[in-house]
Amino acid sequence: MVRHNNVVPNNHFKKKWQFYVRTWFNQAARKLRRRSARAEKAKQVFPRPSAGLLRPVVRGQTLKYNSKQRLGKGFTLDELKEAGIAVKMAASLGISVDHRRRNKSLESLQENVQRLKAYRSNLVVFPRNVKKPKAFETPAAEAKLVGQVSGTVMPLARSQPALETVKVTSEMKATAGKELSEIKATAYGKLRLERMNVRQVGPRAKKAKEAKEETA
Repeated sequence: MVRHNNVVPNNHFKKKWQFYVRTWFNQAARKLRRRSARAEKAKQVFPRPSAGLLRPVVRGQTLKYNSKQRLGKGFTLDELKEAGIAVKMAASLGISVDHRRRNKSLESLQENVQRLKAYRSNLVVFPRNVKKPKAFETPAAEAKLVGQVSGTVMPLARSQPALETVKVTSEMKATAGKELSEIKATAYGKLRLERMNVRQVGPRAKKAKEAKEETA
């Protein structure tokens, strides 16, 4: 309860609110700006892929996410060694390297090694010296015809397992219904028997004790 002869509270806390209103009318201009930035980045990194380096296939952490695959940060040193790629040369070939990551299973190691080999087989390396190209470099005439790769380099392919369907016949339905009824009857009888055994623990112990005293 208000005490004494005080002024009735009439505070104004939201003064000049119109200066703090945020609008969303600049999205069309931002869309154009992002597109221009992507085009400028692709022009600067040409002839390398516009999306960046090649990433390995890894699994998520913890029990909740380890069933899902995603693209990781970089390839391990063992994966590069198995694929026959030098660590110092990986960056020049557009391959990301993560020296902290370790291979915990042979399957992930082999999967990423195959990924590196597939990438290496399709890779086009521009010669530094056009007159004397090295063995792993592409001839200048073929390199000029190659365009820039847009989007993720070797994106992760998510495949769903094929399901085999069978037409259900009347004979299958009858057999399944009979088996289900037998299972239900067996389960119900088993439950009733166990419940009865639990209830009869005391009376059975009492009868056994009385029978023992009578024989004694």
